[in-house]
Amino acid sequence: MAKFNRIFFIVTDGLGIGPEPRQSEFNDDGANSMLHASEALPLEIPTWKKLGITEVAKISGHVARNKSPLAYVGKIHEISNGKDTLTGHWEMMGIYTEIPNPQFIEKGFPDDLVAELSKAFDGRKIIGNRAASGTVILEELGKQHIEKGDMIIYTSPDSTLQIIGDEKTLGVEKLTEYAKRARKICSSKPEWNVARVISRPFVYENGKFTRTFNRHDFANKPTGHIILEDLVAKGIEVIGVGKINDIFAGVGISKVYGPASDDENMDVAIDIASTNSKNQLVFVNLVQFDSHYGHREDPVGYSENISRFDIKLTKLINTLKTDDLLIMTSDHGNDPTMGTDHTREALPFTVFSKSFKKPKALGILNGLGTAGNIIARNFEVPLCRTGDDIFDNLN
Repeated sequence: MAKFNRIFFIVTDGLGIGPEPRQSEFNDDGANSMLHASEALPLEIPTWKKLGITEVAKISGHVARNKSPLAYVGKIHEISNGKDTLTGHWEMMGIYTEIPNPQFIEKGFPDDLVAELSKAFDGRKIIGNRAASGTVILEELGKQHIEKGDMIIYTSPDSTLQIIGDEKTLGVEKLTEYAKRARKICSSKPEWNVARVISRPFVYENGKFTRTFNRHDFANKPTGHIILEDLVAKGIEVIGVGKINDIFAGVGISKVYGPASDDENMDVAIDIASTNSKNQLVFVNLVQFDSHYGHREDPVGYSENISRFDIKLTKLINTLKTDDLLIMTSDHGNDPTMGTDHTREALPFTVFSKSFKKPKALGILNGLGTAGNIIARNFEVPLCRTGDDIFDNLN
């Protein structure tokens, strides 16, 4: 019998909490996403403070200790050689990334790859082809795409090939098909094999470009066995909310709620928590810390998103049943005051249940697989080697 009937696993994508041993190696000395956001605009996070976040994270203006946290809290140091979405999420489920996927930040994509993409895009001309902010390159080239049909591609400060398309003139279906073809091409050679190919649809209305949530991430399939596969084989329903299905290329996912805003994705979790469902892992990715505020160097917006998250977190906790478990962590940092790149940081770790008697600080934890191992122990499937086993400490 599982100790907890359902587990809600929330990933605050891109939310780091400061120094960790390998920051210098990744040129990220001084990165602290949560602290710097709180310095730009004070955080309103009463629930997360009650859980104990200030025991592990520095927050501007907060000095008091929480002597009686409601949750187990700790800092996770990632062990894989990367600081991107796939590396972090895969480590959670048991995959250690030794060699990161290729990046094309300095020179853009090579000519031979671009030529293959043009063929796959029905002979359309390729424009863009550089590392850029998606909103900036859209403002620059969006009208050319609409008027001439040229395809915009770009890369972000991680291993991605992103493809922009207008929902009206090109259509979401065609853009998605192009992204699938691009994924196949990129996967055909190791030197082209980016971690994710992303379709980026937009609308142009009243003189304004707006990216929509009809995006899709086409990630590499997991390079090894993951805990999610064992859960599904045992009859546990794995519900992927937001980018989760895309991140794992559908492996080990039973049911999908596609990409949406952080508020909407939290609402999905809240709605599920309000039911009497059983034997579930509800795996939620909240992407906007990363996509809307970190990459766009918007610390005020980042702070506001943390505070909005706390409101939804309050509702989720109020809805949880006594035999439910809540786990929260991040996949990497994205300090909004340090450029548009991801940042290597310590990652917050929060574990809560209404059944806990006297939670405490857990200290430093090695590997994001620590979260996965709680899930594995609870549902009695094999543990992974990418994290600590702290299940017996939760009581």
